[in-house]
Amino acid sequence: MNAPASRLRPPPCLVVMGVSACGKSEVGRGVAQRLGGVFIDGDDHHPDENVSKMAAGTPLAEEDRWPWLDALHAIIEGHLADAPTDCPLVVACSALKQIYRERLQRGLPPGQVRFVHLDVDFEGALARIENRRDHFMKGRHMLEDQFRVLESLTPTEVAAGSFAVDAAQGIPEVVEAVVRQLRLNADPQD
Repeated sequence: MNAPASRLRPPPCLVVMGVSACGKSEVGRGVAQRLGGVFIDGDDHHPDENVSKMAAGTPLAEEDRWPWLDALHAIIEGHLADAPTDCPLVVACSALKQIYRERLQRGLPPGQVRFVHLDVDFEGALARIENRRDHFMKGRHMLEDQFRVLESLTPTEVAAGSFAVDAAQGIPEVVEAVVRQLRLNADPQD
C-alpha cells in the first residue's frame, strides 16, 4: 500500500520544468501544497528586461537567461541551507536545456535538486497559450523557439531521480501523477 503524500520524503528541491503553457505554475503550486512545501514561480524572478523582451515576442538569448538562472540558483541554495528538511522547495522554471538545469544545481550536493518535465505537444501548448490572459509569454513564434531548444531529461538525470509526466491531462491529474512518481522514487518497493 502506498504511503500518503504527507509521509513522502521528496527531494529538498523539485523543479517543475517544460515549455510555456505546459502547466508549470499550477502543477508546481499543487505539488508544493500536497508536499507541505514552498512554491516559487521562476517567472516572478525574471529581470524586467527579460519580461519586456518576451512580451514583445522576442525569444531570450543565452546571455538573458544566465542572470535569471543565477537568481533562481541563489533561492534554491538559500532554501536548502535554511529550511527544515521536511519543507521541500518546488520551483516552476522552464529549464529547457541540460546546461540550464546544471546551472540551477551547480555546487549543490547530488540529489538535492530534481526535475519533473511536464511533457506536452506543440498543439496542446499553443492552444493553452492562445487562451491565456495576463501573461507575458504569448504567440506561436515564442513557443516554436522553446520547442526548438528543449532538451529532454538525460538518462543520467533520470537515473538521479528526475522524471517526465504527461501534461496533456488536467492539472489535478498531473499533480497526482507527480506525487505518485515521487512516491515510487522514494520507495521503489511500493
